[in-house]
Amino acid sequence: MDQATAEERLLAAADTLFYERGVQAVGMDAIRQASGVSLKRAYQLFPSKEQLVEAVLRRRDRAVLAGLEAYTSARATPTARILAVFDYLDDWFRQPDFRGCAFINSYAELGGVSAGVADLVRGHKRAFTAHLAALVAAAGEPPALADQLAILANGAMVTAAITGSPEPARQAADVARRLLAAQGAT
Repeated sequence: MDQATAEERLLAAADTLFYERGVQAVGMDAIRQASGVSLKRAYQLFPSKEQLVEAVLRRRDRAVLAGLEAYTSARATPTARILAVFDYLDDWFRQPDFRGCAFINSYAELGGVSAGVADLVRGHKRAFTAHLAALVAAAGEPPALADQLAILANGAMVTAAITGSPEPARQAADVARRLLAAQGAT
């Protein structure tokens, strides 16, 4: 198996297992077994579990932000693009394997002991907020609205994971509509 294939298999297996069970509950042997990559090869590619966690988060960051961009850009108006963020969350929360935000979960598990994980999580959340800021700017809304929407979205992620319900996405969308209406956008 070539290096690229082995790396992709390890990242995919680790991403799935970390998301399902939590980072600390998953050992390298479980990742080896799920990926079909030998433990020796796994440690050649990722000398520590922390490096693997960071690589998984970088991979997930790219996928989430690209998915969000595609989802929101498909809407016709700037205001609809803002509200599409909450439709995106609703679709995600309805997935049978939804276990909350991998970034929030990773920060809860490792943020206090891994500066690398904490930095990656903060970077992802900054990028998420920057996406919202671009949508807010395109709609001609005040910049502070992006931070408010980010708080709503992140709160919905946590609440949906805890309750096991997709409803927080709709509730957050309702609040977002009210915030936009207060600005005169809807």
